[in-house]
Amino acid sequence: MYGRLPPLNALKVFEAVARHLSVKKAAAELSVTPAAVSHQIKALEDHLGVQLFLRRNRALELTDAARACLPKLREGFESLVQAVERLRVHRGGGMLTLSAAPSFAARWLMPRLHRFLVSHPELDVRISARLRQASEGRRQGAAAERETVEAWLADSDVAILYGRGDYPGFQVEKLLALTITPICSPRLLTDREHPLLRPADLRHQLLLHDDTGDLYDGVSFWEVWLKAAGVQGIDVSRGPHFSHAVLAFEAAVEGHGVVATITVLAEADLHAARLVTPFALRVPLASAYYLVCAESAVGRPAVAAFRKWLLAEAAKETETA
Repeated sequence: MYGRLPPLNALKVFEAVARHLSVKKAAAELSVTPAAVSHQIKALEDHLGVQLFLRRNRALELTDAARACLPKLREGFESLVQAVERLRVHRGGGMLTLSAAPSFAARWLMPRLHRFLVSHPELDVRISARLRQASEGRRQGAAAERETVEAWLADSDVAILYGRGDYPGFQVEKLLALTITPICSPRLLTDREHPLLRPADLRHQLLLHDDTGDLYDGVSFWEVWLKAAGVQGIDVSRGPHFSHAVLAFEAAVEGHGVVATITVLAEADLHAARLVTPFALRVPLASAYYLVCAESAVGRPAVAAFRKWLLAEAAKETETA
């Protein structure tokens, strides 16, 4: 059956000329000379024994035969494109690589990822939990931000970044708006000597520091929250510092002190009552979590599937917040 088909390249040239009704424009699209295009059309007409174009006063017109076959030919090319794309998806097991901060990966992504893996068993998902260097967070300007994103995407298809979302030249979508609030062990609420009942009672507690805000926004989460709460006279320089929020959570679970941190990352411990939020005030942050990928990667089926799923999961978070 396949032996009856003319050369695929000749059919491709025919489709381009039929679409433009111009040999010159088709040649430009295909990066060949007009003479080469004319040669391919003549060879195809000879192979089929059918005239494909009428030449009228320097203009081309499709013959009835060409017009009749063109829709099926285009349908065939589209099927070929889809088939080749499926081969690319399955190349190397259909690998999808993701970079994310360790705390986000452990506390938000991991409890949900099984749903994506079940719905896309053909994909081999690789997750790189990486911590941005402090210098990356403190540098300012679009050039510095671009360098940061390029570094994260150098070996990943997509990245989830904490920041302001100003990443020109990349596909950027806001994933989660963030708030902060103090969290602690429920034991601290009923401490006999210094129960934690009001924000002012924090002066009697050891402050634990999630350094995310200080590293990337230049101001500590404790400063932001205490200012919004109208509490003064508390020394925010005291207490241990943690570069990973997860470590600060564990210290809080053990009852070592109180940490001001990103609420959404603590939801599992809050639901399990390992941690509690002693105060109702949740302060919005200027920074958020953003889903970022190269513009050239957006159309890849694996990337498109993951972006669609992740944004849907984040939307659920927004609906229940």
